[in-house]
Amino acid sequence: MEFQNVTIVKKANVYFDGKVTSRTIHFSDGSTKTLGFMQVGEYTFNTGKAEIMEFMSGELEVILPTQKEPLRIKGSATFEVPANSSFTLHVSTPADYCCSFIDA
Repeated sequence: MEFQNVTIVKKANVYFDGKVTSRTIHFSDGSTKTLGFMQVGEYTFNTGKAEIMEFMSGELEVILPTQKEPLRIKGSATFEVPANSSFTLHVSTPADYCCSFIDA
């Protein structure tokens, strides 16, 4: 899939000593997404807005505040994260992702 008619912020978002990076994309309708890449490791993220996380590749385990059991991903998958919460990723192989921010 590709995005059209967007504005991309050149400056990278860099987390966890450079092991997670992303670029912010703004759409004409006012919505925002980030496209990113994660190296092998364990990462905990805090949310302000609710998010839809879409993984296009990678192997990882996701600990979500709304589920008792971890979500195991091999390849592509999508999941939602509530606003004002946190989630943890255990990344086993490099992972390519898109995060969509949901306005309430």
